Amino acid sequence: MTAAKPENLKIVKEFGRKEILFSVARQPNSNRVFLGASDAKVYDLDVMAEKPEPVAMLGHESYVTGTALAGKYLISGAYDGRLIWWDTETRQQVRAINAHTRWIRGVTATPDGRYVLSVADDMLCRIWDVAKGTLVRDLIGHAPRTPHHFPSMLYACNVSADGRYAATADRVGKSIVWDLHNGRQLATMEAPIMYTWDPKQRIHSIGGIRSVAFSADSQLIAVGGIGTIGNIDHLDALARVEIFDWQKGERVHELAGDTHKGLVERLVFHPNGDWLMAAGGDHGGFIQFYNLANGEIMKQDKAPMHVHDVVLNESADTLYAAGHGKAVVWSLKGEA
Repeated sequence: MTAAKPENLKIVKEFGRKEILFSVARQPNSNRVFLGASDAKVYDLDVMAEKPEPVAMLGHESYVTGTALAGKYLISGAYDGRLIWWDTETRQQVRAINAHTRWIRGVTATPDGRYVLSVADDMLCRIWDVAKGTLVRDLIGHAPRTPHHFPSMLYACNVSADGRYAATADRVGKSIVWDLHNGRQLATMEAPIMYTWDPKQRIHSIGGIRSVAFSADSQLIAVGGIGTIGNIDHLDALARVEIFDWQKGERVHELAGDTHKGLVERLVFHPNGDWLMAAGGDHGGFIQFYNLANGEIMKQDKAPMHVHDVVLNESADTLYAAGHGKAVVWSLKGEA
């Protein structure tokens, strides 16, 4: 078996669904995933089984847009504003709370599983104690309205691998890095190209930062979205990624891609810093790999669906993805 690398990218499993799959969380060292879906359900699935048989977990009342594993619990968040704790062994609800007053856009857990973070359109990032289900603190720093006086949205959140920092990102292209220990703002970055405002025909905006990720050493932060859009009724601009050295306050790369249009819904850094993966879509989908040293594209391909979420396994050779009507497993492993 040769080393895993983007050039070896291939689909090894596809699982079709009638729902839109918005989020995926993976049980460590397994092919078991939990999928948040548009039918208000969470699905437990061994995606690599010969005949995958998803088991539905009921409790939400709208789109399930975030799933995160924290120890023995799965925590899911949805447009109903609720967070639900599930026992991963029994699939039973342990706790349900009204966490936000508007749509929850994402859920992520700290690496040690002690805390879970949720972001929503009430423009709050909330930190929760996993064991107790209690609110630890709110991270408040994103404006509730856009510069054009429309409600803003808080799309994305991520936690660094060392558990020290969190990053949040919003509709108008602003991202903030936070100290998770005390909730203090450490840095602010702007990616205004990812926000398009139409002042004439639609009087409306589109875009925003849809994904954010830390490099393994926590030095870099990447944000993903879309470039400036000409026709606001369509995602007709190239997918866009910007990378910052947030501690220095420097933009390292602006990556506009050269082929695929649409939103970058998920970013994943290789644990050794070999590459950055971006995935998303418009009507279709894409997956891209960038060289972090020079910002050049190493590999890009169409995805069989608009991709909403991706997780990488421990050996960094397999990607598990969720999207419009499909779950997909990509392999980066070459043949002997």
